[in-house]
Amino acid sequence: MMRSVSRRRIEIATISMLGLGKRGIATTCRAVLLPRFGGPEVLEFHDNVVVPDLKPNQVLVRARAVSINPLDTRMRSGYGRSIFEPLLPLILGRDISGEVAAVGNSVKSLTVGQEVFGALHPTAVRGTYTDYAILAEDELAPKPGSLSHVEASAIPFAALTAWRALKSTARIREGQRVLVIGGGGAVGFSAIQLAVAAGCHVSTTCGGESISRNLAVGAEQAVDYTTEDAEIALKGHFDAVLDTIGVPDTERMGISLLKRGGHYMTLQGEAASVTDRYGLAIGLPMATTILLKKQIQYRYSHGIEYWWNYMRADAEGLHEIRRLSEAGKLQVPVDKTFPISQVREAHEAKDRRRIPGKVVLEID
Repeated sequence: MMRSVSRRRIEIATISMLGLGKRGIATTCRAVLLPRFGGPEVLEFHDNVVVPDLKPNQVLVRARAVSINPLDTRMRSGYGRSIFEPLLPLILGRDISGEVAAVGNSVKSLTVGQEVFGALHPTAVRGTYTDYAILAEDELAPKPGSLSHVEASAIPFAALTAWRALKSTARIREGQRVLVIGGGGAVGFSAIQLAVAAGCHVSTTCGGESISRNLAVGAEQAVDYTTEDAEIALKGHFDAVLDTIGVPDTERMGISLLKRGGHYMTLQGEAASVTDRYGLAIGLPMATTILLKKQIQYRYSHGIEYWWNYMRADAEGLHEIRRLSEAGKLQVPVDKTFPISQVREAHEAKDRRRIPGKVVLEID
């Protein structure tokens, strides 16, 4: 009991030093709110947003850098409307790197003042575009010491998305052949590195500007889909295909290149789009039916497993991602940073594809 009280006093003292006030807890903070769906202009920067109380398993993180993911811009535009519209205003953002400002009563693995990085689940309504974000303990890990906050914030969501597909679904292992369709994006680039680290032989399709980068991290073949017929250029068949593009042509190609017993995984599952179109009551059962139909179809016609993949919290995966990042075996390059007050400009740049790579918001 005395140890618990002493620890709490130390935590409160540390919080005060971080500038959270005499009460030892942040009650309000700055945040970017999404009051309605639309273009970048709908994003609003507010100075006095309430910080909710922590649940026992939660951690309050003083954000230093948060990255912009495609999910952020899609949600801003209305993707997932059927789920999120009743919950507006939202705070966007999934990735974060910062310092622990406070911990819930049951948190054991993290302490106040510790540098951490991590990512929220895709359905979280209070995201990371804020001074103080709230994440569950298993959504965070110590930040790789060799990386800056900007570098660390670009990694978790993309790498965990790839991890769930390759390690949890396909269960890739040493010596297998893996194809990543769309190796130029953050998820695809992470997947290449994770598969290489697992001892797999990796091929990828990407734009010409990504060829050298993908080969440099260990891909054995990188096909420029803009100048070559990828289906002809890719040799042999694969044990697992991760399709980050997910259009009919890439799905057809990926499935045709799989060995029997292999896994095809797409990041473009139809659950959210079908639910948005028909509403939750009809859309969710319909999406489940569509997935089951495809799974049965491809299992019997091609002998392969078909999956829609999404990022989920995975403490084991995040710690392995941290280990690989620390060792220099996993990186997600950042092309540009913006102060969080310029979030509209950052979203506009992504919408107009002015910046092909990762964009990070810095929080002073």
